[in-house]
Amino acid sequence: MLRFAFGAVMFTHGVPKALRTSHGSMADPMGGSINLIQNVMGLPFAPQLAFLVMLLETIGAIMLALGLWARPVAFLIALQMVGISYALGPTWPWIDRGIEFPVLMGFLALYIAVRGSGRFSMDQKLRLSI
Repeated sequence: MLRFAFGAVMFTHGVPKALRTSHGSMADPMGGSINLIQNVMGLPFAPQLAFLVMLLETIGAIMLALGLWARPVAFLIALQMVGISYALGPTWPWIDRGIEFPVLMGFLALYIAVRGSGRFSMDQKLRLSI
């Protein structure tokens, strides 16, 4: 249930990027991701990296919810959460976009990456040892 719920939450962050629709207080989530990657983190190829983030948060989230290749997908999400936490800086406000949520989600993803997808997963049904 935890894996499914986590995948569903991640999916809600990916769909607005994919559809280029507003999400909460963000008018343009994909533009926000590009800005964060390019201007805050200073990384090159920001639009391409933002596209990969969108794929991870949509297709990867569905795979995580279903338990299909859950370990590698969860590991990639954990890496994404490390990047988000780094970009947001060492602030821990309970409001106004602190890093407590990406840190929590990062540890949840790391837990799934280490423990695997569980008994009720596509990995188990297909006998994948990923």
